[in-house]
Amino acid sequence: MKSRLDGGTGEAEPTTSVRRVAAINVNGADFPLDVDPRQPLLWVLRDNLGLTGSHYGCGEGQCGACTVLVDGTPRRSCIIAVGDVAGRAITTIEGLAQNGRLHPLQQAFLQQDALECGYCTSGMIMSGAALLQRDPNPSRREIVRRMVGHICRCGVYQRIVAAIQSVAETVPEKER
Repeated sequence: MKSRLDGGTGEAEPTTSVRRVAAINVNGADFPLDVDPRQPLLWVLRDNLGLTGSHYGCGEGQCGACTVLVDGTPRRSCIIAVGDVAGRAITTIEGLAQNGRLHPLQQAFLQQDALECGYCTSGMIMSGAALLQRDPNPSRREIVRRMVGHICRCGVYQRIVAAIQSVAETVPEKER
C-alpha cells in the first residue's frame, strides 16, 4: 500500500486471492472454519474455537506456553500458521483428558505440585506427554533435554521433571 506521501491514494493495492482454511481437526473432532491460512494456530484455537488452555507467552515460539501436539509432535502454536496444520491431527491440553479423567501427566503435575501460576503448565504437559509417547522410560537427563525451551517463571522445573518421571515409573504405557 502506498501512502499518500508516496503519491498513492491511501487505498490498499489489490492482492492475490488466498485460499481460506475451511476446517481443522482438533482433539479428534473436525471444526468448520473460515480463516486466513496465515493466521497463527494459537489465535484460531483461542478465538475461533474457544480452546483457551494454550497460552500466549512470547509470540516468538521461545517460551513454550502455546505448545500443542500436531500429529503427536510438540509445536509452538503462536508461530505455526493454521494453513500449515489443516488436515493434520491437533491435540490441545483440553484433549488430553479422556472420559472425564485427567491424563496421567496432568494428575502427576497436581500430585507433584508442578505448577504455581499455571501459565506454562499446558505447554509443559503437552511436551511431556509427547516425550512419554516417544520414550516410555526416559532418563532424567532426557526429560531435561526435551523440556529445554519451556520457560517457567515460577521456577518449578524440578517438580516438572519429577512429575514426568513419576508417570514413566508408575503408569503403564497403554494408559498414557
